[in-house]
Amino acid sequence: MPRFLSLGLAWLAGLCVALAADRPNILMIVSDDHAWFDYGFMGSQAVRTPHLDRLAAESRVFPRGYVTNSLCGPSLASMLTGRHVHRHGITGNDPRLPAIEGANGAKGAAKAAAAKQKSAAFLAGRAKMIELFQRSPILPRLLADQGYVSLQTGKWWMGPYQTGGFTEGMTKGGRHGDDGLDIGRKTLAPLTDFISRAKKDGKPFFAWYAPMMPHDPHTPPERLLAKYRDKSPTPQAAKYHAMVEWFDETIGEVRAHLEKEGLTRDTIIVYIADNGWIPRTDKPVVDFERSKQSPFDGGVRTPIFVSWPGRIPPAMMAEAASAVDILPTLLKLAGAPVPAGGDGIDLLDDAALKARPFVAGQNSTHDILELGRPAASLRYRWLVAGDLKLIVSSGLKTGTSQSGSYDATEPPRLFDLKADPHERTDLAAARPEDVKRLTALLDGWWDGR
Repeated sequence: MPRFLSLGLAWLAGLCVALAADRPNILMIVSDDHAWFDYGFMGSQAVRTPHLDRLAAESRVFPRGYVTNSLCGPSLASMLTGRHVHRHGITGNDPRLPAIEGANGAKGAAKAAAAKQKSAAFLAGRAKMIELFQRSPILPRLLADQGYVSLQTGKWWMGPYQTGGFTEGMTKGGRHGDDGLDIGRKTLAPLTDFISRAKKDGKPFFAWYAPMMPHDPHTPPERLLAKYRDKSPTPQAAKYHAMVEWFDETIGEVRAHLEKEGLTRDTIIVYIADNGWIPRTDKPVVDFERSKQSPFDGGVRTPIFVSWPGRIPPAMMAEAASAVDILPTLLKLAGAPVPAGGDGIDLLDDAALKARPFVAGQNSTHDILELGRPAASLRYRWLVAGDLKLIVSSGLKTGTSQSGSYDATEPPRLFDLKADPHERTDLAAARPEDVKRLTALLDGWWDGR
């Protein structure tokens, strides 16, 4: 090889490494079915989360963070697109199909669901959902344009990992993750190996760590479950609390790997949960009325935090934040252009945070009643403005399902979240002017199209 060519290649390689060093790595951690109050740093006495507590102490933390929907598929889609549910169009987890015979009882329902998910109509509906999702900007795809390599692990609803623009991944196309769901519960090797390879190759990376934890099945190691048997109010709560600590342990392992590779100060970590989870006291299932799939804070509130040691000063923020803020925040930190027409703001922009009048979201049916028409599946719209929260029902009547009633016909409800964080005292009748004012804001955000 001619000496000038060798020198040129060496210079180019050095330039690539220098450019990569200027772009931070990004680790995005997404908890699955995790209540906003089940963290040590949020004041919990029920569960231990030492690794999340440490990360929070090193982060810009928004204790009043909100997802856009208390159902995992729509919620995750908003994190990745920076758009609200009615804009990216993924209002539910699955396409709606006619009921399948033989769905009586738990075993019958499980059998019917498995048959439905293999049907040609279901697969065609899933394909339409994926096509709709890909019309929006997607974070890994945007980062790839900046030279990032990326890895998908854990929960992923939109077909194989390539549909999100990931350069590597675990999910092959199953409806919510297939092989990707091994991450955390069975192994961390795909994630830690990817981090090591990206470092070796001199590439900035984006890693999506969204394990199905503490999501059921709640099967924690016995060593952790033993801690909670006598501490938690019910056996199902004990299993859930042990799952939270198990998930927390995996975060400690991943952070230890970053430290081992010398990447701690070169890596941004973002944390959020996809939706809440409150165990019922009478049976081993979730309280759908107050948490997952509900418009209450038990379903839609989550702490959100951003960590970059030495670059982002730790702080506990009073302003509300939204899952749609993650995309513009990370793109700006990576030095990448932010697509026009997004719904979020930069979480490091204090002026924008103070100027935003409210954060909002919606709740919809688990199965999408009419793909391409978000209003068809709408159950509730809600917004948080200052300390006040308004919940407005859509009037939708669809009867009941395995996960509870889908009827959404209640009058508007108003809560003072500072005085009543668990939303037990409805103030709507006593404060009609606030209901009217906030309803106008909500209608301006989304008029029910």
